[in-house]
Amino acid sequence: MAQVALTDTLSTDEHLFGRRALTWLLVATAGYVACSILANVMSVRILRIGPDWASFSVDAGTLTYPLTFTLRDLVHKVGGRHVARVVILSTAGLNVLAAFAFWATAELPADVAVLAPAQEWFGPVLNPVLRITAASVIAQVVAELLDTEVYHRFVLRFGHRLQWGRVLASNAVSIPVDSVVFVAIAFGGAVPFSVAVSIVWANIVVKGLTSVATVPLIYAVPEDLTRPPED
Repeated sequence: MAQVALTDTLSTDEHLFGRRALTWLLVATAGYVACSILANVMSVRILRIGPDWASFSVDAGTLTYPLTFTLRDLVHKVGGRHVARVVILSTAGLNVLAAFAFWATAELPADVAVLAPAQEWFGPVLNPVLRITAASVIAQVVAELLDTEVYHRFVLRFGHRLQWGRVLASNAVSIPVDSVVFVAIAFGGAVPFSVAVSIVWANIVVKGLTSVATVPLIYAVPEDLTRPPED
């Protein structure tokens, strides 16, 4: 009788853990996709941040994209390496779809009876998203898959311990790679070299600080001790 009660308790605990893990997996995946697509649209605009004596250039997408690194780590923690890879590649596909949707919207004839700024400026403003999306997709796939492998190897080395270290170690590798590849493809030849370098450094700094600030997110869902670290 006691054995049955113990089994029922364990089953209930596993069910609750599974529901909580699934909830966080859905939230992290949705956040990852949203931050990525938003960043591609926002990167059309280059910002100048800081006082005149210490200002720097940065693409506006840097306001949301840094969150994707820790969100990817959370997806990896909850869903495993395979799920993380699926999310990365699916998000890349959705970014391409969004870019072509913007392009199609800009190319189709506007209704001349409707007088609104978007009728005239939609194309000139958002068509550059095609190049930015190409840069983002390439940089994202390369950097995030690299992030996935570093995270995986860290877990193999330390098991279920040092969860904060997984985030910092994987992001320390993927953030510089992502920043250099993205800026080189998205803005190479389109902005002065000094501006491009400023954008790279600003991206690395902002993404790095965001990574450190969002480390606590990895503890939002408990570690599944029943799943081997190899997953």
